Amino acid sequence: MPQNIYAKAHINRTQIAAPIDTVWSTLVATDTALPFFFGTICQTTDGLKVGAKYRMLAPNKKVAMVVGEVLAFDPPHTYSHTFQMTNIDEPPCKVTYSLIEKDGGTEFTLTIENAIEGGKLIKEMLGAQGFIAENLKAVCETNKPAFSGRMVGMFGPVFGLLAKKKQRIENWPL
Repeated sequence: MPQNIYAKAHINRTQIAAPIDTVWSTLVATDTALPFFFGTICQTTDGLKVGAKYRMLAPNKKVAMVVGEVLAFDPPHTYSHTFQMTNIDEPPCKVTYSLIEKDGGTEFTLTIENAIEGGKLIKEMLGAQGFIAENLKAVCETNKPAFSGRMVGMFGPVFGLLAKKKQRIENWPL
C-alpha cells in the first residue's frame, strides 16, 4: 500500500472585526501590492474565476514569486487555488480562504492542503500562515498592515533583487 506523502491539512482561523464584504474585497484585490501576501501583486489575465491562472509578482513586477490556478471562487465566502512557489522545485499545494459572518465581523479561515510532508513548500507555508492572517486582519480593521507587514513592505524590493533567474516573469506566463 503506498504511503501518503502529503502533510495533513493545516488550518488557521482568525476573527476580523470588519464586514465580510470588506474582508473579501481586500483578500481578492488584484494589480495592487498586498501587504498580507508579503507585498506581492496578484496578476491575472481575465480576473479571478475558476480556471484562471494567476501569479504573485514582486513589487518590481519582474519576478513571479508564486503561480497557480483558481479552483473555487464563490464571493464572498470561498476562494481556493493551487499554490506553487517559483523558487521551490515541488508540486503545488492547495490553499483555501473561507469567510463566514460571525460575531459582528468575519471569521477568516486559511487552509493549506496537499503539500509534501517535510518539504520546503509546507515549511514556508506554515511560516507564512500566521503572517497572512495577522496582516489581513490589520488591513481590514485599520486600513494598514501590522508591524510585520510594514517591515516586509520595506524590504520587498530587496527580495525581488535576490530572486533566482528562473523566477523571472517570462518563465511563468499567464
